[in-house]
Formats: sequence, structure tokens, C-alpha cells
Amino acid sequence: MRRRGSTTMETILFLPLLLLLFMGMVEIGRLTYTYYSLYKTLYTLARQAGTAQGANFCDDQDAVLQAIKNFVLTGSEDGSSEPLIRDLTPDRVQIRIERYNRDTGQLDECPCGVPGCDVAGGGLSPDYIVVSVPDGYPVQLRIPYLTLAPIPLRPQVRAPFGGL
Repeated sequence: MRRRGSTTMETILFLPLLLLLFMGMVEIGRLTYTYYSLYKTLYTLARQAGTAQGANFCDDQDAVLQAIKNFVLTGSEDGSSEPLIRDLTPDRVQIRIERYNRDTGQLDECPCGVPGCDVAGGGLSPDYIVVSVPDGYPVQLRIPYLTLAPIPLRPQVRAPFGGL
């Protein structure tokens, strides 16, 4: 009888800790899933932008790029549908272009203009498209009895221009 009572008492003391660990694992899984979903969405956007005909990457309000952002993020080109990832709107996503610098051996942001990457103005096409969420996508972990600040996820995707 005594052993049974002590086992029950140990279980009662250990159960809250076990429950807290389980809920933490679930929240870390949700965080990982959210990051993967963001990354995959940005990758799709980068691939679509890299193969788009007539896109002007030097104009932030280019209609082709806006339609691509809307289509990937909401499923409609005019952006009238709900975002596929909650609170991820086209204005929170940044698209920029990069070119390989042979002198330094690094990737540099490609300037807009004739010697740069303004294809509409006679410049050469960029080497890479970089899509990111510069301000981060905040994810709030919900673990009982713990108050945590939102974690800003900042995935960044670099895809070759032209879809190679």
C-alpha cells in the first residue's frame, strides 16, 4: 500500500513537467512548420519572378511583380483572396536582384541603370533573385505559464534568374 501511494505521488508531481515538455515540443514543431511554409512560399515566388517575362525589378510597383506576389501569396493575381499564410501580405515581401562580382568573388546588389540590371533601360539581366521578409514574420509560441516574446522568422531565398 505504501509503495502504491508513493508512486501515485511521484506521478502527480512529474505530470505537469511532462505536460509542459510535450506542449513545448508541439510549439517547436509548429514554429518549424511555419518557417518551412514561409521558405517554400518565398522559393515559389522567387522562381516565378525569375522566369517572368517583362518584369521590371527596378520598379517596386511593377505590375508583373505585384501580380506574381499576389498570386503566390493569395492564389489570385489581383490579391482579392485571403493570404495563404496568415498576415503575410505582398507589401511585407521584398524582391531584390543580385549579380556576381568577378572582382570580389561575391554577390552584390545589382544597381538599377544602364550599367546595372535595368533590363528595360538596356542593362544586363541579374544573376539571382532574392526574396525575403525583411521585417520578419512574427510567430507567438503558446506555452502555458510562460510568456514569450514573438519570434520573428526571416527566411531568405536566392534563386537563379531565368529559372536555371
